[in-house]
Amino acid sequence: MHGRLKVKTTAEQQEAKRKEREKKLKLYTGATQKVFQKRKDGEFDDESLEITSQLLSSNPDFYTLWNYRREIFLDLTKNSESQEMQDRYSKELKFLESCLMVNPKSYGSWHHRGWVMDHMPEPDWKREVALCNQYLEYDERNFHCWDYRRIVVSRANVPPADELKFTDTKISSNFSNYSSWHYRSKLLPLLHPDPENKGRVKEDILLQEYELVQNAFFTDPNDQSAWFYQRWLLGRAEKPQDINLLYARREPSRIVAVFAQPVKLSEDGAATSVTVNGSGVSGTWRNSQGAHNHALVWVYLMNNDALSAQGTLEVCLSVDDLGVSRQCTLTADQTEGWCHESTDSVELFTAQLSMEKSGVLTQELESCQQLQELEPDNKWCLLTIILLMRAIDPLKYEAETLRYFETLLQTDPRRAGYFRDLRSKFVIENAITRNMQQQSASREIDLSGKELTTLRHTERMVLMTRVNLSSNQLPSLKGCHTLLCAQTLLADSNSIRDLKDLPSLPCLETLSLKANSIGTVQDLAPLQTSTRLQNLDLRSNPVCDIPDFQQSVKALLPQLTTLNEEKL
Repeated sequence: MHGRLKVKTTAEQQEAKRKEREKKLKLYTGATQKVFQKRKDGEFDDESLEITSQLLSSNPDFYTLWNYRREIFLDLTKNSESQEMQDRYSKELKFLESCLMVNPKSYGSWHHRGWVMDHMPEPDWKREVALCNQYLEYDERNFHCWDYRRIVVSRANVPPADELKFTDTKISSNFSNYSSWHYRSKLLPLLHPDPENKGRVKEDILLQEYELVQNAFFTDPNDQSAWFYQRWLLGRAEKPQDINLLYARREPSRIVAVFAQPVKLSEDGAATSVTVNGSGVSGTWRNSQGAHNHALVWVYLMNNDALSAQGTLEVCLSVDDLGVSRQCTLTADQTEGWCHESTDSVELFTAQLSMEKSGVLTQELESCQQLQELEPDNKWCLLTIILLMRAIDPLKYEAETLRYFETLLQTDPRRAGYFRDLRSKFVIENAITRNMQQQSASREIDLSGKELTTLRHTERMVLMTRVNLSSNQLPSLKGCHTLLCAQTLLADSNSIRDLKDLPSLPCLETLSLKANSIGTVQDLAPLQTSTRLQNLDLRSNPVCDIPDFQQSVKALLPQLTTLNEEKL
């Protein structure tokens, strides 16, 4: 037996590994405790750098240690010459490279590297560009490196055109490189800005991008990168801030403002000017939910007689810090008046397309439909077909869009909730567009039987006096807080369980909630603030089965005159 190598049993090997792990853990824990104590004692020295180096070499995602190293460097800067700090920072960069070798996607390492470069007396940003190139060769999808690269090229003054060529190279080698596509979305608005649409790209460049992205998804239809990029290409420019609607009502005296982008107005009206016939009117701002956080719809509450003066009234609202204003008129015989934006209904939810771009998108649509025939279960293709139809002509393709949604729901049932909500959004957009296209825009909107699962764009329904949401799949009335002129709200045959999302509607007189899931009288408590509510219909709700139902509802809502169409 002499001279033979002893082979350890499995149990012996496991025990040895356990002891080795315990030893390393003990050393790691001890070093960590020592570092924390040194930081607590305000010790910013070379020993602290050495200990944190040992810890970060094995675990570069220890964010607290990176913070401590920055504190040490800042303290050392106070008593060190520029060249000494240059040498220290250069050594730190080399150490960071070893950490990135351990974990190339370490948030802390990349962030600390950027901090070091910003604090170096003589940073070499060109070298950092080369470093990024090197790491993107290792892993072209390392979005941490891509983010760092965007910082580096700006400091190194690399022309955006050169970076666009870099993305060309990366995409041509791998269409699945989502970071490259995303980077293009940041570069193109810089290189080819559309002078009329902030944040968008000139149309001729967009047309070229459509061709590039089409090559990508025909090469690999199941990769989502190119499909997402095309959604960005189809996007609209951000609307500039404006007051889309200014509404004034004599009784109860109130002014309603609907903004293009969410805003936060000061409660006391600071930085806003509200005048009636040129004279200032005092009041308080609340958003349509009665709060003060950012919102699209804001209500200015005033004294009851603020707008009761006889004769024509000129109401003007100006918001100084936003640089927007609008005015409306109430003639002597009017109780309400309004003025809204002059946006064409066609442009309300879609971008205005030139004939050239419209033609290109039509070709894109045809190509995607051909691809869908070859790849019938490709959800990205189905969704893109829907978005292209929306971009070209949402009303013309409405029926076809709904059919594609049905196919999409069957193809990807796990995301059914998202697709149904998106479908609801498009259906509501079409209904609002049709309403605006009427010669005299109606103040009634019928959204019944549309299979809606959510409410969207309700800020476009502020003027509606009658809203029908019946026979849908709505789980709540969330979003109805903007229906500030609604006198009748019908929401029969939905899945509504309570009214917690229905705040005070100042003009609401009739509310129908037949065939829902309201189970207790307390679920109706939010209606107490709707002081004008007179008619309430709750038939075919579980709440109707409780004893003394009518008396309980009457006690909670004494303002009612009819309940379930019976006089109280």
